[in-house]
Amino acid sequence: MPKKTIAQVPAGLFKGRRVLVRVDFNVPQNRDRSIADDTRIRAALPTIQLLRGAGARIVLVSHLGRPKGPSPELSLEPVARRLSELIGQPVVFTGGDCVGAEAARAVRALADGQVCLLENVRFHPQEEANDPQFARQLASLADIYVNDAFGTAHRAHASTEGVAHYLKPALAGLLMDRELMALGGALDNPARPFATVIGGAKVSSKIGVLENLIERVDILVVGGAMAFSFLKAQGRTVGKSLVEDDRLEFCRALMERARAKGVRLLLPADVVCAPELKAGAPATVYPADAMPSGEIGLDLGPATLKEIAGALAGARTIVWNGPLGVFEIAGFEKGTYALIDLLVELTGSGARTIVGGGDSVAALEARGVAAEAFSHVSTGGGASLEFLEGIELPGVACLDEADAVGAVPP
Repeated sequence: MPKKTIAQVPAGLFKGRRVLVRVDFNVPQNRDRSIADDTRIRAALPTIQLLRGAGARIVLVSHLGRPKGPSPELSLEPVARRLSELIGQPVVFTGGDCVGAEAARAVRALADGQVCLLENVRFHPQEEANDPQFARQLASLADIYVNDAFGTAHRAHASTEGVAHYLKPALAGLLMDRELMALGGALDNPARPFATVIGGAKVSSKIGVLENLIERVDILVVGGAMAFSFLKAQGRTVGKSLVEDDRLEFCRALMERARAKGVRLLLPADVVCAPELKAGAPATVYPADAMPSGEIGLDLGPATLKEIAGALAGARTIVWNGPLGVFEIAGFEKGTYALIDLLVELTGSGARTIVGGGDSVAALEARGVAAEAFSHVSTGGGASLEFLEGIELPGVACLDEADAVGAVPP
């Protein structure tokens, strides 16, 4: 069911109300603890600015890293400083804790349109345990709940799922809504032909995605190390390439399903091989059915890339998840970079292109291509993967349905 968003309720709903907004400010920092990449902070700005303009008293909650209790190096204080710069207004920061008397006093003192950032919510183990009492403590700070952190929506934590049981309405932020509309639209109502490119290291990590997408797509491209399990399942010799022998039967079954459904399934026709996974290792292109026993497949070859380009040329919707080779090591990035360049070109020609997954986004950054070059680049790695699997995300399921939000008492 579609979720009610902050843009779909009267702006007057927020005036003078305390709004607890779950954001994803899990951002990388430099050694001096300055923010190395503020992309996730900027992604939350539309929601923050809408609420500020509506006169809300905004209480932001986020995690940073995986602390084992309070940890000064994982404090959100540098994030508060950067957010202050971005919105041109001081951000109140509850440096002591995210709950308790000090946090409550800071929130009570907020004026309309003012922003407060709570300290790292994962300083409390009760957050990841989705402890009801801790969720109530967070909920006691506000009147309304907004989840704008798609990247954490696959986790049933206190700040992503628990608080929604105690705060109503529970609404989707603008970023959350954009993610749901982009990914949901691609899966449920794609412009066709609908193609998907799935890469990465292991078949086992993409079983759910492959099983869900094989029922929906017209074209399925399999790349990355996981492709070698498919090749071996066809009876080919794959040298020392990574293979999951316990997934070969799944690969055979998926290929048969593709044939039965008329899905065009593309596997590597040629591969870039080397005797070891190492920068500077001598690389050679071999046909996919003639890989030497002492070589490892580390990237797609030129014939395969040409075939992929031909298959995707007429696609109107393309979803990409997972690199096509070991792009992190020089010499084995060509396949992934060629795909990125192709998707940019196809986006410009009118195709709807959606990029999901942390490794895919990392490849964009390595290539130096901005997210704006695609129709949509997801901010959630694990969340986008589970969404593509068809799994209901706890941080989404707990939000009010589009027709279920009534009047809220003053």
